[in-house]
Amino acid sequence: MFQTFTVTTSPDAGPARLAKLRKILRAEQVDGFLIPRADAHFGENVAPGSERLAWLTGFTGSSGFCAALLDKAGVFIDGRYTLQVRAQIDLDSFTPVASKDVELSDWLIETLPQGGIIAYDPWLHSFDAIEKLEAAVVDHNITLKKTDNFVDRVWNDRPEPPKGKIHAHAIGFAGETSESKRQKIGAKLAEQDLIAAVLTLPDSIAWLLNIRGSDIENIPVALCFAILHASGDVDLFVDPDKCDDTLRAHLGTDITLHPEADFAPKLAALNGKTAVDRDTAPVAISDQLQDPVWATDPCILPKACKNPTEIAGTRTAHIRDAAAMAEFLCWLETAAPSGTLTEIDVVQKLENFRRNTNALKDISFETICGSGPNGAIIHYRVDENSNRTIQTGETLLVDSGGQYEDGTTDITRTTAIGEVSNATKRANTLVLKGMIAITRARWPVGLTGRDLDGFARIALWQAGMDYDHGTGHGVGAYLSVHEGPQSISARVTPPLEPGMIVSNEPGHYKEGAYGIRIENLLVVTPPTIPDGGERMMLGFETLTFVPIDHHLILPDLLSIDERNWLNDYHAKVFEKINDLVSATTSEWLKSACAPI
Repeated sequence: MFQTFTVTTSPDAGPARLAKLRKILRAEQVDGFLIPRADAHFGENVAPGSERLAWLTGFTGSSGFCAALLDKAGVFIDGRYTLQVRAQIDLDSFTPVASKDVELSDWLIETLPQGGIIAYDPWLHSFDAIEKLEAAVVDHNITLKKTDNFVDRVWNDRPEPPKGKIHAHAIGFAGETSESKRQKIGAKLAEQDLIAAVLTLPDSIAWLLNIRGSDIENIPVALCFAILHASGDVDLFVDPDKCDDTLRAHLGTDITLHPEADFAPKLAALNGKTAVDRDTAPVAISDQLQDPVWATDPCILPKACKNPTEIAGTRTAHIRDAAAMAEFLCWLETAAPSGTLTEIDVVQKLENFRRNTNALKDISFETICGSGPNGAIIHYRVDENSNRTIQTGETLLVDSGGQYEDGTTDITRTTAIGEVSNATKRANTLVLKGMIAITRARWPVGLTGRDLDGFARIALWQAGMDYDHGTGHGVGAYLSVHEGPQSISARVTPPLEPGMIVSNEPGHYKEGAYGIRIENLLVVTPPTIPDGGERMMLGFETLTFVPIDHHLILPDLLSIDERNWLNDYHAKVFEKINDLVSATTSEWLKSACAPI
């Protein structure tokens, strides 16, 4: 199994570890230390040895940070983790803080009214984040101090860095050679009078060099740094144990391998204007450069705009994945009402259906499988302690995905286990209306995901409901399931462009009762003029083809156009995957895809 269910943290461990950290603070004569959920690459997932936030506090969410002061420790989380954080931390030692409502700077000013010194590890914070924080607190006599990592001093059994092997990503999946990518981006650097760009994001480096790795669970990347020169040549800084002769042959003579220890000296030796991303590169990197120029990582946008080969591969991956999902949902409909099935049983069974494709490389993230009240925990991860038996009369939310060489999938389906209340069906139908609205959207070139976000929420808003997460995130091509810069959310994002893949996942969550989310992946299509229209408009192509549970839909709440969309969608689902499933699942599929 790729997914495990062992409980790795405990609230009981936090107080003693916090006490040890505070001894360091006193010895160093500082008033606090910042502990982000990050490594030097700022990826969503981190290696075990970088799980400092979880080790100290017990909180295992994929986003957040702790500000540990001498007499108070705030754990800052977003709306996805409001319920989870309270279950995982010692509430006498740590205080949950909603980052949506309280800025770190305001919290520090209130907590340290007389001022103080806050230490931080410059390898774990971006220049942008530190600059903004310094500007916000400087007038209140609060200063920030760069230090080594205090958590590492007290984490005696900290795991060693991963040494996963790196391998080539075939041109049949990548669709463009590394040389072509490097020459294009290098030429753009030269046009801007830049001698090089520093790359810190592992998925950017993986995309640029057409390589994949295994250092991080669920994301096929290697932890490394790179310097891309305007000539198109690359200096790659990586543990040499990860590279074999086959990989060296793939990289060629224009890519020079260096041990990680050479990275800082090479940065300092760069003699000329060098691009570095103030949002994603650690402060420690810009400190080393003689002439840093702030610029967005040059790989982010071209990586996000998938080429035709990547889109074709992603389509294939989604059809394969959809057949596995159909087998799973068919099994679930029979097995779940028995009253003996647990959340862990469901996760394991789903992974087995994906494994049966003989193409699964990994899951794309730990499956979220929340039954009844657990579904209301937006990023719930079942473990041995939280595992519960699925009961008739409740909903089951399953958010999952697979990593295949030809594409990355991410899908959420919420199913009714037996008969559920009309109130639950109403909430689900309102969520479905929002999902359909995003799918059918057309919009002028130049708009962002922020401009579309309200489409998914309007039906819920009219009913006095909402959800505390974005509507959609970018998705990679056999890379990270959460990819920038594109998203559908209230955040300011770059315009949506053809080839970008985004999720479409509105939801609704009722604490103690249920969680509802319906998610498909979409790819932005090139601009065309709609029939009878006057202007060029972008749109979406649906990539995900899995039935949406009829039992949770109140048809009278859907407009004629929405019903037509749903019926047409289900007709396509049946057409695309019926020949790929077992005879038993085919019979189930006929019913699941029947028109309403």
